Amino acid sequence: MSFDTTTNNGNEKEERKYYDRNKSDDLQISRTDMNMLIMNYLVTEGFKEAAIKFQQEAGLQEPALCSSLDERIMIREAVQTGRIPEAIAMVNALHPELLDNDRYLYFHLQQLQLLELIRAGRAEEALAFASATLAEAGANDPNALTELERSLALLAFPDPHSSPFADLLLPSHSQKIASELNAAILKMENQEYTNPKLCSLLRMILWSQSELDKHNIKYSKMTDLANATIEKPKHGRRL
Repeated sequence: MSFDTTTNNGNEKEERKYYDRNKSDDLQISRTDMNMLIMNYLVTEGFKEAAIKFQQEAGLQEPALCSSLDERIMIREAVQTGRIPEAIAMVNALHPELLDNDRYLYFHLQQLQLLELIRAGRAEEALAFASATLAEAGANDPNALTELERSLALLAFPDPHSSPFADLLLPSHSQKIASELNAAILKMENQEYTNPKLCSLLRMILWSQSELDKHNIKYSKMTDLANATIEKPKHGRRL
């Protein structure tokens, strides 16, 4: 007696992968893991008071606060409120070699100082500052030149906030530079993580979804990162 043991391996693999993907929809991140991600974000980004309060409310162990946390908080606040010379002075006091070694970061801080002059309507001072301080960086770095040109283009509009380059004047831009500086300080101090794990996770989600979209594959897509809105698959081929 013989038995037919041949199977359609391709279909089996296809069905198994689709089934495993469906099972993964039921996986849940534990509240403890989620709380730790939030705590890591608060500590890494320098939100000390929020980290301590969250630790108390979530019943977590006391967070391991970096030695420079207080200084990083003051530097971030100075950057986000437009007090750029003060922020640069604090960075130099904390790590004198940081901005000497990272000239592109230094350019970004000086660019923020230029944007503050433009925001205040001090066009002549802005041009003089750009010529004396930022021209060399623009000449040596194509990326810096592009950013400098975008910044100076704001002067061509009666209302810079209504120009195509108004994004440079938004709080989000200074926050981005503040986070860039914060990560550079952590790197100088040989911290294990210079960027929050939560941000890395979100970038991974966006990259993964982009790759799946390219191949028209069905999956439950996160359409709103802020609210973690998941949209069930409608069309496309199975994994």
